[in-house]
Amino acid sequence: MAPRPRIQNADEAKRWIEDGKTYAWMTQEHERKYGIKISASGWSYFRRQHGLAARAVADDELVPWSVEWKHRNHYFLYCLRQEGRRRAGNKLAPNTEVRVNGFLRDLAENNAVVHYDPDTEEGFYLIPREAQDKDSLVRRPTKAAARRRRGADG
Repeated sequence: MAPRPRIQNADEAKRWIEDGKTYAWMTQEHERKYGIKISASGWSYFRRQHGLAARAVADDELVPWSVEWKHRNHYFLYCLRQEGRRRAGNKLAPNTEVRVNGFLRDLAENNAVVHYDPDTEEGFYLIPREAQDKDSLVRRPTKAAARRRRGADG
């Protein structure tokens, strides 16, 4: 079995991760500098081995639904997840920050929140904010939807 590709400069790799560089960017830059391609799982392994914070942040306040596979790449979900990362103290890439800020501005200007309906083709919608939404970015699911999320019936 061939040896696993090794990250050539651990301090540099830590700095990239702490600066919020994407795994795709780090892979490309490492290959450009050292001629060695590191997979996303390789970067993830390196991050864990060096005690660096996880990239994925689960925020049930911003994503309170169990999202169907067909809706996993929706722009609204992406923005909510990135905002969750930011709220957890992670630094966003500059272009991601611009996107998320624009999304939040659109919500505020339209006095809207994100609603998710897994039984529709689109999945995510902007709907008018109601009193029940308070300062949330999303419409909280009903109790029936919450039961469905946990996998229980009726």
